[in-house]
Formats: sequence, C-alpha cells, structure tokens
Amino acid sequence: MSFNSELTPHQIVTELDRYIIGQRDAKKSVAIALRNRWRRLNASLEMREEIMPNNIIMIGPTGVGKTEIARRLAKLSGAPFIKVEATKFTEVGYVGRDVDSMIRDLTDIAINMVREEHTESVQEKAKAHAEDRILDLLIPPAPVSRPVVPENTLPAPSTETGTESANDEESLRNRTRDKFRKKLRAGDLDDRELEIDVTADGSPMLQVFGPMGMEEMGVNFQDILGNLGGGKKSKKRRMPVSEARELLTQEEANKLIDMDKVTKQALTRVQQAGIVFIDEIDKVASRSGSGKSGPDVSREGVQRDLLPIVEGSGVMTKYGMVKTDHILFIASGAFHIAKPSDLIPELQGRFPIRVELTNLTEDDFYKILTVPKNALLKQYQALLASEGVTVDFKDEAVKEVASMAAAVNEEVENIGARRLHTILTTLLEDILFDVPDAMKDDSFEVDKAMVQEKLSEVVENRDLSQYIL
Repeated sequence: MSFNSELTPHQIVTELDRYIIGQRDAKKSVAIALRNRWRRLNASLEMREEIMPNNIIMIGPTGVGKTEIARRLAKLSGAPFIKVEATKFTEVGYVGRDVDSMIRDLTDIAINMVREEHTESVQEKAKAHAEDRILDLLIPPAPVSRPVVPENTLPAPSTETGTESANDEESLRNRTRDKFRKKLRAGDLDDRELEIDVTADGSPMLQVFGPMGMEEMGVNFQDILGNLGGGKKSKKRRMPVSEARELLTQEEANKLIDMDKVTKQALTRVQQAGIVFIDEIDKVASRSGSGKSGPDVSREGVQRDLLPIVEGSGVMTKYGMVKTDHILFIASGAFHIAKPSDLIPELQGRFPIRVELTNLTEDDFYKILTVPKNALLKQYQALLASEGVTVDFKDEAVKEVASMAAAVNEEVENIGARRLHTILTTLLEDILFDVPDAMKDDSFEVDKAMVQEKLSEVVENRDLSQYIL
C-alpha cells in the first residue's frame, strides 16, 4: 500500500506536536491506534483478520483540538478521512441521511485521492501527448495522397524525383515542428489562440436525484441518463495555448489512468486505512433519567444504526462492496449533559479507548499563538505580507492576548482556542481594513499597550464580551 504507516508512536506524537498544543494523552492514543495498523498488516495471515482496530472516544469541550488531532493523523498516514456530525443522521425510516452514507462519502474521497496520485504519476507523459496535440493544430500533418493509376496504361514513369521532393517536405515540416516545440516549451506561444475539441457532458444542466436507497444498490442515475443521451460529446472551443495545454494535459492524463486499478486500490485503502471522525456523538446519547419518549427514541435509533457500521459490516457503494471491519472510528463530544455511559452498551463496547482532553490554559494559548507551524500569528503575518506590510508581535503583547483569551473563556463561554480568532480579529480589525489604502508605513509593531487599548474595555465589560468576543 502507498499510504505511510511506518511512523513509530513517538514520531507520530512529535509530528502532531508541530500543529497541536498539549493533549498528550489523546495524541498517545491515536499514535498507538495508527501504529497498530502497521502492526496488523505485518502480522501473520491467520491473525490479520482477527485483529480489530481500537476505536477511540475523545471527551472534551469545543476548541481543544479533537478534530484537529484526527485530521492531522489522517494527513500523516495518507489515509482517506471524513468528518461527520452524528446529529445529521437519522434512524432508518426517517427522512434524512442514513449512517451508511458516511462510508460511501469516504469511498468517494479515497477514489479522488488515488486518482490524483495516478494522475501525478502519468503527468509527464500526459504533458508530452498534449504538446503533440497542440503542435498538430499549429502545424497540421501533411495530407496522405496516393496517385490514381488507371488500368491498362503504360508503366508509370520513375517517381524518384517525387519521392525526394516528399522527403524534403517532410524534413522541412519536422524542422518547423521542432522550432515550434521549443517556442511552446519556452511559453512564446501561450497567447496564441487555438480551436480545440473539448469533452462535454450531454446534459450539463441536469442534476439527477435518485430514489432513496438506489445508491446503496450501486445504481448511478447520472451515468445511466448520460448514456441514454448519447454520453459525453465534444464541442469546439477557442482558447489561448496556455489554457489549452492544461485542459489537454488533463484529458490525456484521464486516458492514461486505469480506473479499474484506481478503484481497486481505493477500496483497499478505505478498508485497511480509512478514518471516520464522528463528532457530536454525545448529542445522540439519551440523557440519564430522561425516559424513552420524544426525541430520545430517535437518538437511540441512530446509535443502533451506527452499531453495525462500527463493529464491521458491508456497505454497498457505486464502486463495490466496502467492509468496515478495519476502518478506524474516532468519536468525540463535549459530554456536558450526557455521559459516555448514556450511549447504548453495545456502542460503548465498540469504543474501548476513552481519552479526556483538558481545558486550555493561558500558557497553552501563548504556545498556540507562537509554536505550531500554522500558528495564528504566522497566518496574520502572511496575510499582511501579501500587501507588502511587515507586522511584529512583541512577546508581551502575545502574552496579553493569551491572558485575555483565558479570561473571556472563563467568564463568558469556554470555546477553547477558537476564542483567539475572535480576539485577534477585534485587535487587528482597523489594520486589516486600512491596508493598503490608508496605511502609510510598510511595517508596524503590536505591543502590550496596543492590545490593552483595543481590548481592555471589551474584556472587562461582560456584556460587551458576550456580543463581541
């Protein structure tokens, strides 16, 4: 398999540390789960199918890194990944999305992922084919003509002179073609317009919605109606060479890709490496002592529909059957009202690993602003650098922002690291608005005094904090 699963648990945690601050326990749990996949694939054949993934429930408030841990884990392993909200599903018999759709969506993601990899591998060959097609349009090949010799005539005169002339013409054409090829590669012909045949769907404005359940049977109505309407047709379009090169390269790459091979690899990758992140699972848990009436019945229905998917079953997709036995499921929820024990016992048993994520402290906020590769301050610096403006955040200013974020989370509502977005947006609002029109300097500093001037009143006034921050 092409996905990377040879990282050790320590290496996985180190990589996660580059983007996520704290939450050591959660990182350790997902690192072990990822490494166990590699271990299973290298176990003996008789045991390989018996080893089940250790699904995880992450428990913690919003904004502490639950989703980011799962997303980064998938990127790290090159695995197909999908995030779904448990509240969007309904039990069988109700209008809405059924739980099987998460596996179908995951399969679509895997198909696109593998197709992109195959496209990249044939890119050079596709570029060469596209180049030849453009040259054929710029310098059409010589027409093939054969002299018609009437019957019962004298032997034709010698054609040696004609042959030499044809060879000279072909040689001249090849030299011209080589010159144009060099110009094409140098970009000298990018602005020249061409008329090319492009593939177009027979009914581009038609969107087809099939009956509920037809997708599970592997029926694709768009394909069926497309074929009835004559399938894909071509139409002529005029465009610059630069645009034609990209379009023809994509077209040639699609011809070079073996979709059967893509589908086979994608299905294997989903089944052996897929990761499904189920958020807000606490919202489908029945509240303790709430009885069995009203919406709790529907919540329990969703849990019962989730159960066979998580414990391992077959889901029919338009690409074939997908077995969910070895897909890793990571569930998360705040569990403020409901508790993990409020989930039905069978579902609890399918999530044996439980890890609690801690609230973020002032020190965590400071690190989130400065340490990660994609830290918020680095993002704002990059945004303003695109306008030619350099911004320098002083250390005491960063500490003041972290302190204010922690204070507002404690006083108003704890939304974790997302609070930093609201505070920084309020802090830098005037600067982001003034650049580049009213900004005279190409650099400026953000110090503690500026932070206090912009934010102190809002942070200290509880009513303002509720509405602004």
